[in-house]
Amino acid sequence: MKYYLIAGEASGDLHGSNLMKALHQLDAHADIRCWGGDLMQQAGGQLVRHYRDLAFMGFTEVIKNLPTILKNMSFCKKDIESFAPDVLVLIDYPGFNLRMAQWAKSKGLKVVYYISPQVWAWKESRVKDIKKCVDEMLVILPFEKAFYATWNYPVTYVGHPLAEVIDQYIAEHGATTPKNEKTIALLPGSRQQEILKKLPIMLQVSSRFPDYEFVVAKAPGIEESFYKELLAPYPNVKSTSNRTYHLLLQARAAIVTSGTATLETALFGVPQIICYKGNPLSYQIAKRLIKIKFIGLVNLIMNKEVVKELIQDALTPENITRELQLILGNTEKQLQIAADYTSLKSTLQQGGAASSNAASIIYKITHPITL
Repeated sequence: MKYYLIAGEASGDLHGSNLMKALHQLDAHADIRCWGGDLMQQAGGQLVRHYRDLAFMGFTEVIKNLPTILKNMSFCKKDIESFAPDVLVLIDYPGFNLRMAQWAKSKGLKVVYYISPQVWAWKESRVKDIKKCVDEMLVILPFEKAFYATWNYPVTYVGHPLAEVIDQYIAEHGATTPKNEKTIALLPGSRQQEILKKLPIMLQVSSRFPDYEFVVAKAPGIEESFYKELLAPYPNVKSTSNRTYHLLLQARAAIVTSGTATLETALFGVPQIICYKGNPLSYQIAKRLIKIKFIGLVNLIMNKEVVKELIQDALTPENITRELQLILGNTEKQLQIAADYTSLKSTLQQGGAASSNAASIIYKITHPITL
């Protein structure tokens, strides 16, 4: 069977690659064409576009790059029609993928959405469109199933793919990678725009903790020269490439950009501070539209402040310093975070192995049982 997958960022590339591996196990003749990244290509996909050429975040950034986005959409439609897949699998990346879902459904294609758009955060009315154009919605956050039920739209909770990925990594590398009580991980994001907003602030904190080693996790697909300029004033700060999980295995604490990395950090058991700072106009627009109490996935899933969030104007070196001192020096705080992380992990594992579950559903759609 022929599968067409679309992912638009690093996390989608990771989850897409594991989904592809699971599909290949079920369908030895799977022919997969994809938009994603290096991992999806390594998993056997014919890579059409790399996510580094697709990542535009924030309202003003999207408007600025609208001609490029529309050009990509037009090309994608033509490529899908030429490939003629048995199913279109959309992975997160809602600004692009929801439009592709509507178009694909109008063409009579089967559409599966893996990793739901965060419609529960803002613009709930998008569920009406999703119900019309998505044949199967596979969700990875436990509360999403109940959310969609309020819209009379049945979805399937497949578990969170990060739980299986990180469990496997810890099993393979945990015994040989001891915790380093003096390492502080800096995870500034995967896109240049967000890194430029947050990393300079994170770096200023390093000089205030001379007894600790700060290590920046570099994002894949970003040129070395980009980081070299940012890190030049901080010779005491180290960096690492393509070894974020290795860094999290070692780290005593972490300063993390809001997004998937906050959940990864929690699943490694590392106390963290969640950071967000965006374009001022984009932030003001989002602030008026988004309904949720938290921005960090850890806090959202647990429905309480497990770890501190420093958002927009609150993201300052002084505030990060204060919160980091609390994490490093307060045993009671450390124990509470550890207990909440354990509960979080248990919740995310309830659905089982996400990649295999999702692949099985997609396989059944393309291989219907005939009586």
